[in-house]
Amino acid sequence: MLKKIVLTGAAGELGSTLREPLSRMCEALVCVDLKDAPGPLASNESWAVADCAELDQVAPLMEGAEIIVNFVGIPDERSFEELLRPNFLSSYVIWEAAYRAGVRRVVYASSVHAVGMWETNAGIDTDAPHRPDTFYGLSKCFAEDLARLYWEKRGLEAVCLRIFSATESPENPRALGTWLSRRDLVHLVERAVDSPTTGFCVVYGVSDNDRSPVSNARVAFLGYRPRDNAETHAAAILAKASRPDPSNLAQMRLGGPFATVALGESGVAGLAKLVKGG
Repeated sequence: MLKKIVLTGAAGELGSTLREPLSRMCEALVCVDLKDAPGPLASNESWAVADCAELDQVAPLMEGAEIIVNFVGIPDERSFEELLRPNFLSSYVIWEAAYRAGVRRVVYASSVHAVGMWETNAGIDTDAPHRPDTFYGLSKCFAEDLARLYWEKRGLEAVCLRIFSATESPENPRALGTWLSRRDLVHLVERAVDSPTTGFCVVYGVSDNDRSPVSNARVAFLGYRPRDNAETHAAAILAKASRPDPSNLAQMRLGGPFATVALGESGVAGLAKLVKGG
């Protein structure tokens, strides 16, 4: 069992999902967010309200930690200026604080949007070059490159999770390939935390979907073996979908609607349109 894990972005939708399973992997779990704790804490869990873009607030929380699970940041497209502090600067602060504290590994919530302009039918793996679809995706590219830099220059391990459609169930035709179930999300983070050694690596956060557009073959050593498959929902989803449009980049690029929105405009707002549009 690990002595201490720090979870940032703990009040977010995905961070909240991870609190209980992470608490079972360590003697002490420190949850960090700008918001107050949303409810009761586990017996070995503490909560810190802190701005992850401020080194003097973050550094004391890292002391004695072995693993940082970093899920902080705005999870949608915004202007570059709006993302600069919570998504770009916070990544530097967390890696720098982790390095100074002697942390062994950072597990980072990256995103498909770091490679969102790749064609869905390109069949890319984890070695594909960055092709961000938004400023948000660019922030994920920055953090992944930062993670590689801190591994190669300072020996701080990192596992970057390129999370796709992390929802309770697949909601549209695109998600038949991109869905990540809650159960598989937890399993993915557990393997990123407890793998003996990782160096720097990237892994796609997708379930065991028949129609998955990406490959994790290069990172089989992590032991991530997803169990859920969006295909069990395919008949119901496709029966309600309108005719696919191969001229629509939202249907032909990994980033979905993020591939079509203007820079600075919300990509999440376009996801609802895929429920019927493919």
